Parts: sequence; structure tokens; C-alpha cells
Amino acid sequence: MSEGDWAFPDALQPGADDVSFDLDDALNAVVMLRAEVPDDAFTASALGTERIGNGVVIDDDGLVVTIGYLIAEASSIWLTTNSGRTVAAYALAYDHITGFGLVRAVEPLDATMLQRGTADACHQGDQVFVISQGGTAHALKAKLIDKREFAGYWEYLLDEALFTAPAHPQWGGAALVGQDGKLAGVGSLLVQEVIGGEQVQGNMVVPIDLLNDTLEHLLATGRSPAQPRPWIGMSTVESDRRLVVSGASRHGPAAKAGMQPGDVVLEVDGSRVSTLAQMLSAIWNLGRPGVTVPLTIARSGQVMQCKIQSADRKDFLKKPVLH
Repeated sequence: MSEGDWAFPDALQPGADDVSFDLDDALNAVVMLRAEVPDDAFTASALGTERIGNGVVIDDDGLVVTIGYLIAEASSIWLTTNSGRTVAAYALAYDHITGFGLVRAVEPLDATMLQRGTADACHQGDQVFVISQGGTAHALKAKLIDKREFAGYWEYLLDEALFTAPAHPQWGGAALVGQDGKLAGVGSLLVQEVIGGEQVQGNMVVPIDLLNDTLEHLLATGRSPAQPRPWIGMSTVESDRRLVVSGASRHGPAAKAGMQPGDVVLEVDGSRVSTLAQMLSAIWNLGRPGVTVPLTIARSGQVMQCKIQSADRKDFLKKPVLH
């Protein structure tokens, strides 16, 4: 993502005639988020040490929701509003289960707040609005093209994610606003979608409902109210109906157990798995972090057994800077 002077074509930008809510209020609730991460952070090699995305102001006291990977292990965070005001902020929580991150500005923001809604108010085929910081020029009229399960190779699973098209190029932490003018979700990924038999780029968006259910607990504790899940530090992708290991986190549980790129996962604890969602669910059903994860794998034509001592992902991450 860059800050260069750019704008969506006029036909793709929302105007007053496209909405039944105060468009300026929605635009001015989205801020740019910059995070700096130490070179020795666990996530630095994969996500970089300088991260730029968006956040959405959701209360009158400078509380901002974003996508969590932007603020993971951040040593400093800055928020910039559409008026040009830049304010320091600090991380409150990163919920690995939902993917949401929360930060709070240390000074008043020259920004509006966006009321949280529900993804249930958005239906497949609806026009929606994907907004990054920068006003109307960076706001996109899009379609909600699907609601479905999403499994991520980084050990992430949503029962129902939102998918929009066309793609917004500054998707990270962008606001998905429904026709009611409320926040329906937060942008997470650039994805390939099939529309009318053709592949197009779109965005995967995390439904705000998942934050509505956990916000109070996150603010109080910095952690999800859900039971921590066993993490094995293994990237796995679906390829030709197989579950293929694409990598393992350095010093993580899978790497320590000897898992290698190209390994094919056949079973978890003796139960056959054929999709990433099945594999993740089977691992998480074994218990809490620290539980042994028995895998049956295929490597170079040989079927092998591998036991991975799982861990809590957060134990590998630098703790937030306290304020």
C-alpha cells in the first residue's frame, strides 16, 4: 500500500445519490494506521517491520478497530485522519481467533465515529462500500458477492467471511459499510473470486459481528473470551485436493517436530482430513495449547507419523507496549 496520489474512477466512487446515510461521517471515521515493529519480532520476517493500513473509529474516546496483523508486536502506532491530524496510539488487543485488532489514540482524534452494525444486514448481491483513509477518492462502490467459510494457511478459520468485488487496493483494516451506513466488517485480504465464470480480484472481510460478541472482554483483558487454540506454526495449503505443507515458522512447534515443505497431511489423530478447515478443526478439538498433535503425513512416497507439541501462538510474540 502506498500514499501516492490516486483515486478510483468517478463511476466507482460513492456519491450522495448512492447512499441514504451521511457519507462524510462514514468517510471521516476511517483513519490511516502506521505501525513500527522491532527487527527481532517473530512476525517481522513475514509481515515486515513497517506496516500501513487502515482503522475505523468506533467510539468517541479514540477506540479504533483494525485488522490484527497490522499491529502484531508493534512498538509504535500512529493514526492519521482525513483532516491531516496525526496522533499516537497504542495496541489494546489482537484477537487471533477473529483476526481483529484494537488500538486507542492517546489524544483526541479529529474524526467521526462509525456505528457498528451487523453483517446480517448485508445480503449477497447488495451494493456495499469499502472505504480506506483518504475520503471519497479512496471509497469504492462494491458488491457483496458471497458469504462463506474461510480457512487461512496461517491457522485461521472463520465460519462465515464476507467477500466483495471489485477489489480495494488498500484493503487492510478498511471499513465495509452497508446500505444502513453502519460498519459491517473490516478488510483482511486480497482474494481471487469467480464471477460469471471469470476470475476477478476481490476482498475478504471479517464480519463485525465477531467483534460485537467479544469487545467487552477484549477491552478488559486484551484476549479473546474463547479458549486458546493449540498452534503448531505450520502453513498448509489445499492443492489438487491435498493438504500440502508450504512452510513452518522458525523455532515453532512444527519445525521442531521436523515437518518439511512438501509434506502432505493425511490424518489428524487418526482421522482423515481433506480440507484445511477440517484439519484446523481437528487440531483445535484435541484440547488446549500444549496438547500433542499426532499427524499422519506422506513424504517422498512414504507414509509417516509425526507428533507435534503444540503451543500458544501469543507466547512467541512480543508483548504490547504498555501505557
